[in-house]
Order: sequence, then C-alpha cells, then structure tokens
Amino acid sequence: MSTETPAEIDRVLLSEEQLKQRVSEMAAQVNADYAGEDLLLVGVLKGAMMIMADLSRELDGSVEIDWMAVSSYGAGNTSSGVVRILKDLDTNLDGRHVLIVEDVLDSGLTLRWLVRSLQARQPASLEILTLLRKPEAVRNKVDVRYVGFDIENDFVVGYGMDHNQHYRNLRYIGALKPL
Repeated sequence: MSTETPAEIDRVLLSEEQLKQRVSEMAAQVNADYAGEDLLLVGVLKGAMMIMADLSRELDGSVEIDWMAVSSYGAGNTSSGVVRILKDLDTNLDGRHVLIVEDVLDSGLTLRWLVRSLQARQPASLEILTLLRKPEAVRNKVDVRYVGFDIENDFVVGYGMDHNQHYRNLRYIGALKPL
C-alpha cells in the first residue's frame, strides 16, 4: 500500500495510530457500559464500515451486527431534507440493546431521523457512537453517548469516508482540499 498522501488531500487530521487508540478507548467504555448484555451494533453504511469493523473486534461478550443505509441527499451534495431508507435492518429490535455506529455527525438531520425510526421499533435501549462530530455543523439536536473526535467543519475522507466513492480505503482521516 502506498504511504503517499493523494494530491486532493489538504492535510491529515487523524493518523492511523490516533484512530486505533481512540477506537480502543471507546470500545473499553462500551464494554463497561454493556457488560453482561447482548448488544446489537447498527452500522450506518457506507461510511461506518471501518469504525464498525475495528470497534466490533474490540468488544467483549455477545455482539451482533446489522447495517442500515439511509440518505438525505438527492442528486447534489446538500441535504434534501427528506430521509430515505436505502437498506433496512434484518434484525428485530424489540427488547434489544442497540448501539448505532456512525462515521460522522454533520447537521444531525439523518441521525435524528434514524433515532426516531429505530425508537419506534421498541429497543430496550438505543445509544449512538460516532467517530467524528462537527460541532459547528450540527443543526439538529442528537444525543450522542460516545464521540471519538470533535473536528472542524471540513470535508473529510478516509477510514471509510469518501468523496465520490474514492478514498474510503485510506488508513487515516484527511481533509479534502476545497473543490
């Protein structure tokens, strides 16, 4: 794998080592909070694939994984305000302890909608873990139990996050140069 930073990346925000360390710390907290419980991780596709994989490998006990894909974007790069389910869960949430695993919390629109949708399915508990949060961008109140890093309102790629389906495979998180 090339260690060269692509020309479109303005700067590296979080190194592979920083990501590993923080995921391990969050997993330790999740382990403590859910000790003795069966936990269902709900990953939000596609950006959460890396954090989901790394987090789940650090968790103890019985952990199940399921995935959802939701979108609040139309053909452009700005939110349409309408959230659509592109891929729903295969798992019944009734009476389950559910942890939503998200890559980045931007405006909060999609995540707020997702929480409401999943709460209607009667889980025993429902919490959120997000790797990144952009406090300047959050416009919709969402209670997040676990936050990896607060970052500036940059367009970020790597570690599962993309720009036009590119850069998901980067082992670090970088800020994309302004388009």
